[in-house]
Amino acid sequence: MIDAVATDSSSNPGTDKDKQRRTRRTRMTGAERRQQLLEIGRTLFAAKGFEGTSVEEIAAKAGVSKPVVYEHFGGKEGLYAVVVDREMRRLLDMVTGSLTAGHPRELCEQAAFALLDYIEEYTDGFRILVRDSPIPQSTGSFASLISDIATQVEDILGREFKSRGFDPKLAPLYAQALVGMVALTGQWWLDVRRPKKAEVAAHLVNLAWHGLDGLEQRPRLIGHRKS
Repeated sequence: MIDAVATDSSSNPGTDKDKQRRTRRTRMTGAERRQQLLEIGRTLFAAKGFEGTSVEEIAAKAGVSKPVVYEHFGGKEGLYAVVVDREMRRLLDMVTGSLTAGHPRELCEQAAFALLDYIEEYTDGFRILVRDSPIPQSTGSFASLISDIATQVEDILGREFKSRGFDPKLAPLYAQALVGMVALTGQWWLDVRRPKKAEVAAHLVNLAWHGLDGLEQRPRLIGHRKS
């Protein structure tokens, strides 16, 4: 394993020979190296995709030899699988953890904000997730992740349907429709970033809550999130 190099600074530079003597090598731990490779891989996979990224490039960015990448992940496929798995779990945790309100409309707002927050804070991760994965993942595909999130929403819709006299068996259909609408809008917003996040969330909930027939001209958010 090739070590990262750190050089001491000095007010008196001296000769090149003196500089070399002052140079020391700091060995990364296995955990630190693994995290470094994950971060580099995440950036490259987001920018170039799985096929466009090579083990040589990952190793070069990390300042190590190719065998180090194989040592930690068994190759590019293994590194990619770990990166995707981490991002899918992060997104699922953010969305499901956000569903805390009692009012169904505010729950819709929270789910929309959670996805948009993830896109804003973990843009590289979202770019990776929305690509078609070339290898099987332990947590499935982006579509299966959206389905997992829809299952959380399904229970909420089922209770609301019962209270309003609607058929609760239709809750899964509406849950998929709602979550899918937010996810696809998120993919579009990923690049345009207009309008602002809160406005996007408000319009998503406006459509979901009122339908096309009852759209508000100036939709408002009822929850505590305003940005």
